[in-house]
Amino acid sequence: MGKIEQLRISGQLPSPKGVALAVMEMSRREATTLDEVARVVQTDPALSSRLLHLCNAAAAGGRPVASIREAVLRLGMTAVRQLAMGFSLVDQHLQGPCEAFDYPTFWSHSLFMAVAGQELGQLVRAAAPDELFACGLLAQIGRLALVTLHPAEYATILAEDRHGEALLELERARLGLDHTEVTTAILADCGIPKALAEPLHYHEQPEAAGFSDGSRPCQLAHLFFQARRMADLGLSDETQRHGNVSELLLLGGKIGLDAAALGEVFDRVVRQWRDWADLLKIPASHLPSFDAMTRAPVPRPEQETGKAHSRTRVLLVEDDPETLMMTQGVLTHLLGGIVHTAGNGREALALALEVMPQIVITDWLMPAMDGLEFCRALRATDWGESMYVIMLTGEDTEEKIIAAFEAGVDDYVVKPVNGRALGARLRAALHYVKLLEAWEGDRAQLKEFATELAISNRRLEHAAMTDVLTGLPNRRAGMAALSRFWSASQRTTQPVAALMIDVDRFKSINDQHGHAVGDQVLQEVARAIQSAARKDDSVSRIGGEEFLLVCHNADARVALLAAERLRRIVKALRIIIAGVEIQTTVSIGVASREAGMASEENMLLAADKALYAAKNNGRDRVCLYVQGRTHCP
Repeated sequence: MGKIEQLRISGQLPSPKGVALAVMEMSRREATTLDEVARVVQTDPALSSRLLHLCNAAAAGGRPVASIREAVLRLGMTAVRQLAMGFSLVDQHLQGPCEAFDYPTFWSHSLFMAVAGQELGQLVRAAAPDELFACGLLAQIGRLALVTLHPAEYATILAEDRHGEALLELERARLGLDHTEVTTAILADCGIPKALAEPLHYHEQPEAAGFSDGSRPCQLAHLFFQARRMADLGLSDETQRHGNVSELLLLGGKIGLDAAALGEVFDRVVRQWRDWADLLKIPASHLPSFDAMTRAPVPRPEQETGKAHSRTRVLLVEDDPETLMMTQGVLTHLLGGIVHTAGNGREALALALEVMPQIVITDWLMPAMDGLEFCRALRATDWGESMYVIMLTGEDTEEKIIAAFEAGVDDYVVKPVNGRALGARLRAALHYVKLLEAWEGDRAQLKEFATELAISNRRLEHAAMTDVLTGLPNRRAGMAALSRFWSASQRTTQPVAALMIDVDRFKSINDQHGHAVGDQVLQEVARAIQSAARKDDSVSRIGGEEFLLVCHNADARVALLAAERLRRIVKALRIIIAGVEIQTTVSIGVASREAGMASEENMLLAADKALYAAKNNGRDRVCLYVQGRTHCP
C-alpha cells in the first residue's frame, strides 16, 4: 500500500468541516438542487459573505449580487463546493503544530495565487475564473498536510532548505513523498476535476508536464505557474523584487501582456488580495505599484561596484602548485579581479558550472581528468560552448597543437609561462568576451522586439475576434466556435445545440431612451447570457441585438432547458439607468444537430427559424426546431 493510500485511510489529511462538508456531501447527490445548497450555505455567515464578495468582485461594474441564492446560481455547484472547501481549510489552519512553519504567510501566498489565477483566467479563458480561484487557494495544500502530519520532521526540512530550492527532494528523502503528490490526492478526494488538478500538479515546474504546446492543460499549467510567480513577487522583499519583476515581464509576454497591461493586472490583484485578506483575517503587506517596482534601481552585488574589468570571470586549472601560484599572480595583476582555481579537470568542470567563467586557462597534463578531456567535456555542454579556452602546454609540436584545437581549445601558451605572452593572449580573449557580450545584447534586443511583435499580433487578433461593445467574441469568432463544436460533434457523436437569442423590442428602447442606454442594455444582457452559459459553451454577439450560444454535449432537451433558464434570468434583470428601470426580455430559438443536417449552417438556420417562431408567438419565449417543424411550448 502506497503512502498516499495510507494517509487516506488514516483520515488525517486536512478536510473541510461543518457547512463546507455538508455542501460537499450534497454535491455528490444527483438529486441535489442549487436552491438546497443555497439554504445550507445561508446557515454559515462567514461562507455566505465570502461567496457574495467573490461574485461581486468578478462582476465589477455590473449589477451587484445581493442574495446567497443568486450567488450560488451564478457560481454553480462545482465552484461553490470547491470554494467552501478552501475557505473551511483556511479557517481551520491559521495556526498549527509546527513552530517553524509560517501558517499566516502560507495562506497569504495561497490567497494571492488564488486572486491572480482568477484574474488571469479572465484573460486566458482556459477555465472558469471562480474554479481557478479555488485551485490557487489549494495549490499548496499538500504542504499544509505534511506539516500537520509530521511537524517535527518538516521543521528539519525547512531548516535544511532555507531558500526553497530543494524542498521537493528533501520531502521525498525524509517523508517518502512530496507535497505535490499529497495536493493531487486531496484535490481528487474533494472532487476537483482532473482537468484542473493535473495541470495544478505541475504548476511549480510546468516544463516537466509534457503537455502539448497550446493545449488546454498546457495553458492551465502555465497560468498556475504565472499566478504563483505573481504571489512570489507579492510576498518578496525589496532585494528579491527585481528578479521576480523581470521574470513576470517575460511570462506576461507569452500571454500577450506588455509591461503596462501586466502592471494593471498585478495592481488589480494586489487590491483584491488585500480585500480578501481582511475578509479571511490573513496578513497582507503593503506593496508599491508594479510600475514603481519596474522603475526601482537594480540592486548590485558589492563586487560589481569596482573596476569594469574586475567583472571578468577567469578559471585557472593547474595541478602544479608553483605554476598555479605564479600564473594566478600574473592573472590577478593583468585583470585585477578574483581568479578561481582548480587542481584537475574534474574539479574544474564542477567549478565552471558554479562560477560560469568567461575565460578558462587550463594545463594539459593533470590527474583525474587532463586538459583535453576537460575541454571536450566543457564544449559538450550548452553553457561551455562560448567560454574562451587557453591551453598551457610544455609541447608545441604540430601534432599536439592540432589535437588541442580539435578538442576545442581557442589558444595556447607554451610553458614556462611568459607574462608578456600570456598578457597578449588575454587581451585577445577579452576582445572576444566583449564581442560576445555585444552579440548577446543584440540578441536580447531582438528577443524583446520579437516579444513586442508577438504581443501586437495577439492584440490585433483579439481585437479582430472581439465585439467592442460587450467584450464578447464577435460574429467571426462565434462562427469559428460553431464550426469547431460541429466538427467535434461529428468526431465524437456527442450532441451539439445552437441558441439564437434576440432582445425583444430593442428598437423601441433605442427610440425611447437613446442609443447610449440601448448599449448599456446590450451589455447587461450579454453579461447575463455569459453568466448563464456553462464554461465549455461559446457565447458571441453576432448582430445588433442578436447573440449566439453554442452548447457542447447538449441535446435538444438540455438546450431547451438552458434556453428557458436564460430567458428567466434576463427577464428578472433589474436594469436601472439614470433612475429609470428598463424591462427587457429575449426570444430564443433552439436547434440541435440532427441526422439530416449536412453542416453547421443547417443547424444555425434551424435555430433562426425557431427564433422567428418565438417572435411571431408573442416574444419572451423559447421555441424549438425539430425534424422540420417548430414547437413553442
